[in-house]
Amino acid sequence: MSLKNWDNKTWLSSSNYIKFFNNFLLRQVELNKNSKILDIGCGRGKILGNLASKLKLIKKPIGIDIERHKDRDKRIVFNKVDATNYLKKNKNKFDLILIKQTIHLIGLNKIKKFLYLLKKNLNSDGKAIILILDDKKNEIPTFKLMKYKLKRSLEKDNKIIKFINKNYPYAIKKEFTYQVRINKKKYLKMIKNRYISTLLSLSENQILKGIKEINLKYGEIIFFKDKLICIIL
Repeated sequence: MSLKNWDNKTWLSSSNYIKFFNNFLLRQVELNKNSKILDIGCGRGKILGNLASKLKLIKKPIGIDIERHKDRDKRIVFNKVDATNYLKKNKNKFDLILIKQTIHLIGLNKIKKFLYLLKKNLNSDGKAIILILDDKKNEIPTFKLMKYKLKRSLEKDNKIIKFINKNYPYAIKKEFTYQVRINKKKYLKMIKNRYISTLLSLSENQILKGIKEINLKYGEIIFFKDKLICIIL
């Protein structure tokens, strides 16, 4: 089963979130119309497309994802390819490589090589920006089984963070926080559509049970903070 609903009709796809995120991004790295940008795990490419318009990029940014969404943004050059293989073969240098909430999909035994390839594909003053769910301050609304699965996933994220801290002591760490306000019915639909990777392995009955838990636990409008750790290499 693939992750087809990650950035589809969620707060992550809203114009307000995309604008907020790109403003945060531009505070971390200096970019202009000549910048070359790669997004690994770009989804539908809406963030990247908005950034291309905002900067009036001369060259379209490149997006990589394992899903070829029909409604992907036309302002980007999309590649359905394995990220590590792409970085191995790529001969162009980037000013920014963005990896937003996808690095956990790479095996821990491959992280060292992956990070090496990231650095190799950057210009001398280029930056790689890695965003990971905050494992200690995470507020994503969950049901019992989802919380357990997410905790296990975040444990892996924490190992990745520790590895980066150890091997890249100069890395800069920032926090990204977005205040989410979402209708409970919409959020329940997102869970049904398995919008996050921790839900992919759950059975239909487990999902339905979880939906009932969320329905009882929250009011009609759900408020929470979407918190990410931002690591800049």
